[in-house]
Amino acid sequence: MISPRRRYRGLPVRSLVPNILTVLALCAGLTSIRYSLDARWEAAVAAIMVAAVLDSLDGRLARLLKGATKFGAELDSLSDFVSFGVATVMVLYLWELKDVKPGGWIITLTFCVCCALRLARFNTALEEPDRPAWTAAYFSGIPTPAAAGLVLLPLVLSFETGDVDLVSKYLVAGNTALVAFLMISRVPTYSFKRLRVRREYVLPTLIAVALTAAVLVNSPWLVVAGVMVLYIASIPHSVYTYRRHVARNADNGDDPDAGAEENGAEEGEDLETT
Repeated sequence: MISPRRRYRGLPVRSLVPNILTVLALCAGLTSIRYSLDARWEAAVAAIMVAAVLDSLDGRLARLLKGATKFGAELDSLSDFVSFGVATVMVLYLWELKDVKPGGWIITLTFCVCCALRLARFNTALEEPDRPAWTAAYFSGIPTPAAAGLVLLPLVLSFETGDVDLVSKYLVAGNTALVAFLMISRVPTYSFKRLRVRREYVLPTLIAVALTAAVLVNSPWLVVAGVMVLYIASIPHSVYTYRRHVARNADNGDDPDAGAEENGAEEGEDLETT
C-alpha cells in the first residue's frame, strides 16, 4: 500500500522545465504543418528552426538542472520524430513532393520511416556497452535535426530568389531521398557539441561569428543556407578524422563497430579534432 506521503509528493520543478521545452518544440513542429497548409513557407521553416533550437536546449538543461528522466528521454525522441520527421517532410510534400507522382508520397513515407529507425537505433544504443571515449565527437549517420535542415535547404534557397516555385520538384525529391538514406547510414558525422576549438582558432571563430551575425540581419535565409552548406562540407572531413582515429586505436583493441554510437556522443569526453 502506498503511503499518503509518497502518493502526494510532487515532482521538483527542475524536472519539468526540460520537458516543457520538449513539448514546446513538439508544438513548433506541428505548427509548421499549419503554416504550410496556408502556403506560408517562411513561417513553416522558421517553426522547424524554433523546434531545433528548443531541442538543442532541453537535454543540456536537463543535465544542468539534474532533472534528466527516462520519461524526458522518450518524450524527446517522440518530439524529434514529429518535428524533424513528420512535420518537416510534410512541409516539403505540400510544397513540391505532392506533384511528384507517384514517387512523392513514397519518398515522404521513406523519410518518416528512416527518421523513426534512426531514433530507434539511438535509443537502443544507449543500452549498449560504452564505446571508446574518442567516439564522443561523432554521430553515426546524420542526426534528425541536421537532416531536417538539409531537406529544407532547397526551400530556404528559394527564399533568397523570391520564387518558391523556381526549384525543381525532382531535385527536392532526390535530395529528400538522399538525406533519408544518410540518416540510417553508418557515415560518421561530427557531434559539434562535443568538439573543441583549438586556441589558435578561437579569434578567427569569434570574427566569423560576428560577420555571420552582421549578414544575419540583412539576409537571414542566406545564413541558414550557408550553415547547412558548411555542414555538408564537414562530412568528408568527419569521415577522414574518424578513420584516422580508428587506425590510431586499432592496436589498443578498440572496436567502435562500423560507425560511432550515439551513446558516446552523449556521455563521452570532449575531443579536439584537427
